[in-house]
Amino acid sequence: MKVFYFIFFQLLVLSSYCQENNLYNPQLNGQEQIKQAIELAKKNNKHILIQVGGNWCPWCIRFHKFINEVPKIDSIIQSSYIYVPLNYSRENKNEEALRQLEFPQRFGFPVLVILDKNGKRIHTQDSGLLEKDKSYDTTKVAQFLQHWTPQALEPNQYSKK
Repeated sequence: MKVFYFIFFQLLVLSSYCQENNLYNPQLNGQEQIKQAIELAKKNNKHILIQVGGNWCPWCIRFHKFINEVPKIDSIIQSSYIYVPLNYSRENKNEEALRQLEFPQRFGFPVLVILDKNGKRIHTQDSGLLEKDKSYDTTKVAQFLQHWTPQALEPNQYSKK
Protein backbone atom coordinates (compact mmCIF):
# COMPACT_ATOMS: atom_id res chain seq x y z
CA MET A 1 0.00 0.00 0.00
CA LYS A 2 2.91 2.35 0.73
CA VAL A 3 4.15 1.88 -2.84
CA PHE A 4 0.73 2.87 -4.18
CA TYR A 5 0.73 6.10 -2.13
CA PHE A 6 4.29 6.87 -3.16
CA ILE A 7 3.46 6.46 -6.86
CA PHE A 8 0.23 8.42 -6.44
CA PHE A 9 2.15 11.25 -4.73
CA GLN A 10 4.81 11.26 -7.47
CA LEU A 11 2.14 11.49 -10.19
CA LEU A 12 0.41 14.29 -8.29
CA VAL A 13 3.67 16.25 -8.02
CA LEU A 14 4.47 15.67 -11.69
CA SER A 15 0.97 16.74 -12.70
CA SER A 16 1.14 19.97 -10.72
CA TYR A 17 4.67 20.60 -12.03
CA CYS A 18 3.42 20.33 -15.62
CA GLN A 19 0.39 22.51 -14.93
CA GLU A 20 2.58 25.21 -13.41
CA ASN A 21 4.96 25.03 -16.34
CA ASN A 22 2.81 25.18 -19.44
CA LEU A 23 5.61 26.64 -21.49
CA TYR A 24 4.83 24.47 -24.49
CA ASN A 25 1.40 24.55 -26.07
CA PRO A 26 0.61 21.29 -27.91
CA GLN A 27 -2.27 23.06 -29.67
CA LEU A 28 0.05 25.38 -31.59
CA ASN A 29 1.25 24.65 -35.09
CA GLY A 30 5.05 24.87 -35.07
CA GLN A 31 5.24 26.02 -38.68
CA GLU A 32 2.85 28.86 -37.89
CA GLN A 33 4.93 29.80 -34.83
CA ILE A 34 8.05 29.95 -37.00
CA LYS A 35 6.26 32.00 -39.66
CA GLN A 36 5.12 34.55 -37.06
CA ALA A 37 8.60 34.67 -35.52
CA ILE A 38 10.13 35.39 -38.93
CA GLU A 39 7.75 38.33 -39.41
CA LEU A 40 8.75 39.74 -36.01
CA ALA A 41 12.44 39.08 -36.59
CA LYS A 42 12.40 40.93 -39.92
CA LYS A 43 10.59 43.86 -38.34
CA ASN A 44 13.01 44.04 -35.40
CA ASN A 45 16.24 42.91 -37.12
CA LYS A 46 16.67 39.98 -34.75
CA HIS A 47 17.42 36.29 -35.02
CA ILE A 48 15.04 33.60 -33.81
CA LEU A 49 15.84 31.31 -30.89
CA ILE A 50 13.65 28.21 -30.95
CA GLN A 51 13.63 25.97 -27.90
CA VAL A 52 12.20 22.61 -28.92
CA GLY A 53 10.89 20.45 -26.08
CA GLY A 54 7.84 19.73 -24.02
CA ASN A 55 6.16 20.28 -20.68
CA TRP A 56 7.05 16.66 -19.89
CA CYS A 57 10.78 17.53 -19.97
CA PRO A 58 12.30 18.85 -16.70
CA TRP A 59 15.43 20.13 -18.48
CA CYS A 60 13.24 22.06 -20.95
CA ILE A 61 11.43 23.83 -18.11
CA ARG A 62 14.74 24.33 -16.30
CA PHE A 63 16.31 26.01 -19.36
CA HIS A 64 13.35 28.33 -19.81
CA LYS A 65 13.49 29.38 -16.15
CA PHE A 66 17.25 29.83 -16.38
CA ILE A 67 17.14 32.16 -19.38
CA ASN A 68 14.48 34.28 -17.70
CA GLU A 69 16.05 34.38 -14.23
CA VAL A 70 19.65 35.17 -15.22
CA PRO A 71 19.69 38.88 -16.14
CA LYS A 72 22.74 38.59 -18.42
CA ILE A 73 21.09 35.83 -20.48
CA ASP A 74 17.67 37.48 -20.51
CA SER A 75 19.27 40.70 -21.74
CA ILE A 76 20.99 38.98 -24.68
CA ILE A 77 17.77 37.26 -25.70
CA GLN A 78 15.66 40.42 -25.37
CA SER A 79 18.07 42.47 -27.48
CA SER A 80 18.91 39.97 -30.21
CA TYR A 81 16.31 37.21 -30.48
CA ILE A 82 12.67 36.37 -30.94
CA TYR A 83 12.14 33.46 -28.54
CA VAL A 84 9.88 30.56 -29.56
CA PRO A 85 9.07 27.53 -27.38
CA LEU A 86 8.15 24.84 -29.92
CA ASN A 87 6.26 21.82 -28.60
CA TYR A 88 7.28 18.22 -29.08
CA SER A 89 4.99 15.76 -27.31
CA ARG A 90 2.79 12.74 -27.86
CA GLU A 91 -0.11 15.10 -28.56
CA ASN A 92 1.78 17.09 -31.18
CA LYS A 93 5.23 16.21 -32.47
CA ASN A 94 5.26 19.16 -34.90
CA GLU A 95 6.90 16.89 -37.46
CA GLU A 96 6.66 19.37 -40.35
CA ALA A 97 8.23 22.14 -38.29
CA LEU A 98 11.03 19.81 -37.19
CA ARG A 99 11.58 18.80 -40.80
CA GLN A 100 11.82 22.50 -41.67
CA LEU A 101 14.40 22.89 -38.87
CA GLU A 102 16.39 19.93 -40.25
CA PHE A 103 15.50 17.40 -37.52
CA PRO A 104 16.99 18.97 -34.39
CA GLN A 105 15.41 16.30 -32.17
CA ARG A 106 18.42 14.11 -32.92
CA PHE A 107 20.20 15.99 -30.11
CA GLY A 108 17.53 15.25 -27.48
CA PHE A 109 15.53 17.82 -25.55
CA PRO A 110 15.61 20.66 -25.11
CA VAL A 111 17.34 21.47 -28.34
CA LEU A 112 17.99 25.05 -29.43
CA VAL A 113 17.73 26.17 -33.05
CA ILE A 114 18.76 29.59 -34.30
CA LEU A 115 17.28 31.03 -37.48
CA ASP A 116 18.23 34.28 -39.13
CA LYS A 117 15.53 36.89 -39.69
CA ASN A 118 14.62 35.26 -43.02
CA GLY A 119 14.05 31.86 -41.43
CA LYS A 120 17.29 30.23 -42.56
CA ARG A 121 18.64 27.79 -39.98
CA ILE A 122 22.10 28.94 -38.98
CA HIS A 123 22.79 26.78 -35.93
CA THR A 124 21.44 23.87 -33.90
CA GLN A 125 22.69 23.51 -30.32
CA ASP A 126 22.65 20.42 -28.11
CA SER A 127 21.65 22.01 -24.80
CA GLY A 128 23.38 19.22 -22.87
CA LEU A 129 26.67 20.91 -23.73
CA LEU A 130 25.49 24.01 -21.86
CA GLU A 131 24.61 22.23 -18.61
CA LYS A 132 26.30 22.62 -15.27
CA ASP A 133 25.29 20.42 -12.35
CA LYS A 134 21.47 20.57 -12.15
CA SER A 135 21.21 23.77 -14.19
CA TYR A 136 22.99 25.57 -16.99
CA ASP A 137 26.34 27.34 -17.15
CA THR A 138 25.86 31.11 -17.43
CA THR A 139 29.15 31.64 -19.28
CA LYS A 140 28.52 28.87 -21.81
CA VAL A 141 24.93 29.95 -22.50
CA ALA A 142 25.94 33.62 -22.82
CA GLN A 143 28.78 32.78 -25.22
CA PHE A 144 26.53 30.53 -27.29
CA LEU A 145 23.88 33.24 -27.60
CA GLN A 146 26.40 36.03 -28.28
CA HIS A 147 28.13 34.02 -31.03
CA TRP A 148 24.88 33.80 -33.02
CA THR A 149 23.45 37.31 -32.66
CA PRO A 150 22.83 39.34 -35.82
CA GLN A 151 25.69 41.62 -34.76
CA ALA A 152 28.14 38.72 -34.40
CA LEU A 153 27.38 37.61 -37.95
CA GLU A 154 27.73 41.07 -39.45
CA PRO A 155 30.48 40.75 -42.14
CA ASN A 156 31.77 44.33 -41.75
CA GLN A 157 32.94 43.46 -38.23
CA TYR A 158 35.51 41.13 -39.72
CA SER A 159 36.66 43.01 -42.81
CA LYS A 160 40.23 44.24 -42.94
CA LYS A 161 40.76 47.95 -42.58
